[in-house]
Amino acid sequence: MADENEQSPEEQALADEWAAALAEAGDASQDDIDALMNGGAAAATAAAPAAPRAPMEEFGGMPKPSGQVSLDGPNLDVILDIPVSISMEVGSTEISIRNLLQLNQGSVVELDRLAGEPLDVLVNGTLIAHGEVVVVNEKFGIRLTDVISPSERIKKLR
Repeated sequence: MADENEQSPEEQALADEWAAALAEAGDASQDDIDALMNGGAAAATAAAPAAPRAPMEEFGGMPKPSGQVSLDGPNLDVILDIPVSISMEVGSTEISIRNLLQLNQGSVVELDRLAGEPLDVLVNGTLIAHGEVVVVNEKFGIRLTDVISPSERIKKLR
């Protein structure tokens, strides 16, 4: 059986590179070099000094689990400028692909809502309100008639 201290030329070259890098960093000792020679790269990373860690910052104003949703607090400013997608849903239906392919200009698709029934207002796909269509300066708009409470919205997210 070969001597355990003998290394292949590749292992020796790797150990020499690590030893040179440690010497360049100024933290190399004979123990580090010996560890490199005997243990390879795994021992070198264990022997290398760890980088100093930055202290963790604590978040102030943790929300209280009281069930009440409050818009007050120091952390809300972080999310106020995040864009969200808002959409209004008149209704929906399911049709077969065969019928979908037969649609053309002038086709009528029947929806599951009655005429005059409020529209759903969705933010990122989550229902937040109901409303009715209005015209403002020759553009469509929506007047909110029923807004779901913030606590109910949070319950729907879970």
